[in-house]
Amino acid sequence: MPRVAGIDIPDKKKILFALQYIHGIGPKFAAEILAEAKVNPDLRANQVDENALAAINAIIDANYIVEGALRRQVGQNIQRLKDIRSYRGERHRKGLPVRGQRTRSNARTRKGKKKTVAGKKGVKAK
Repeated sequence: MPRVAGIDIPDKKKILFALQYIHGIGPKFAAEILAEAKVNPDLRANQVDENALAAINAIIDANYIVEGALRRQVGQNIQRLKDIRSYRGERHRKGLPVRGQRTRSNARTRKGKKKTVAGKKGVKAK
C-alpha cells in the first residue's frame, strides 16, 4: 500500500480516488494535487512511481492541512464558538442542528434517538 501524507491509501483504486481517503482532501483538491505533480489521474495507486508519490507528499505537506491537524483545527473552532457563547456554539453544546435546519420534525441525527414524552397527545385540558 502506498503511503501519502502518512496515510495508507488503497493501491487498487485510481490515484485520483485513493487520495480522497485522506481526511481533508476531496475531489477538487485531489485533481489539483495531481495536476501540480503532473501525475495521470487514471493510474492506479500501486502504479505511481516513488518520485511521483514524493512530489504528491511534498505538495500536500506544503499547501494543505490534513488528517490530525485538520481535525484539531475544526475542534478548536467549535470550542471557540462554545467559549464565546455564540448562538452556533450553544447549538453545538446542546447537540442540535447548527445551520438553521428545522427541529420540529427531522433532526434525528443530531438529537439522537426519540425520547417519548408521556401524555403529550392524549391529555386534553378543559
